[in-house]
Amino acid sequence: MDAAPLNDARGSVEDRRPPIEAHADSKEFHMKVLIVYAHPEPRSLNGSLKDLAVKTLESAGHEVQVSDLYGMKWKAVLDAEDYGPSASSPLKVAADSGTAFDTGTLAPEVKAEQEKLLWADTYIFQFPMWWYTMPAILKGWVDRVFTYHFAYGVGEHSDVKYGERFGEGTLLGKRAMLSVTAGGPESHYSDRGINGPIDDLLFPIHHGILYYPGIEVLPPFVLYGTDRTTDEDYPDIAKAWEHRLENLESADPIPFRRQNFGDYEIPSLHLKEGLEPAGRSGFGLHSR
Repeated sequence: MDAAPLNDARGSVEDRRPPIEAHADSKEFHMKVLIVYAHPEPRSLNGSLKDLAVKTLESAGHEVQVSDLYGMKWKAVLDAEDYGPSASSPLKVAADSGTAFDTGTLAPEVKAEQEKLLWADTYIFQFPMWWYTMPAILKGWVDRVFTYHFAYGVGEHSDVKYGERFGEGTLLGKRAMLSVTAGGPESHYSDRGINGPIDDLLFPIHHGILYYPGIEVLPPFVLYGTDRTTDEDYPDIAKAWEHRLENLESADPIPFRRQNFGDYEIPSLHLKEGLEPAGRSGFGLHSR
């Protein structure tokens, strides 16, 4: 696998920002895309979207790797086995994961996923929304792979800086997009919908998981009413998905505020008074 060595993860900012490569003879860009796919049925709509993404991206000249979590029989539960000889008793998850990362004693499957994250410049997470969030197997992937000293616990803590996160971090310069299927109609996920706005439901993933280690987050691709999707609906779905994929490298990210660049008080991390747009509150405060 053409991946950066794991011990490069804490190098300089420039070392952690592999640029999307431009072809010499065109204005097209060459991306390295990691698709993290979480659905138990290969013949599902999610499986079809994953397969179409691979086909579309590879046909455009991009490199693609897929982490098929169910196909890999991914262990969703974090435990002491992840840290080998670095595991303490009693287990201290943050500290032990950082020690295991630093000493190269993480479980092989965890190291392999971290290497994929370093190799890629673009990530797609393909999953169904179950009980208002990602499937447990995908959350378990995050729990195990986003270790201390890799995805968090990096950088300076001082009176002017509170670590490298939310706009800085190991995965600075990477981009990610969620491709999500939801069973309910779109109206259920609107501002006045009973399920709550889809942007609010996805905020913990967008901001709390992806943006935290520095990843730029693209607007999601969300399909609604998928419990009632028919074969006749799929051509239009595929066309819309192909359009998003074809414009992936040029899409503008969600303009989340950066933590250490003047918008927040340190160390309280409260947004400074007067920066919020009129009428905006809640999660919306953290976007420009």
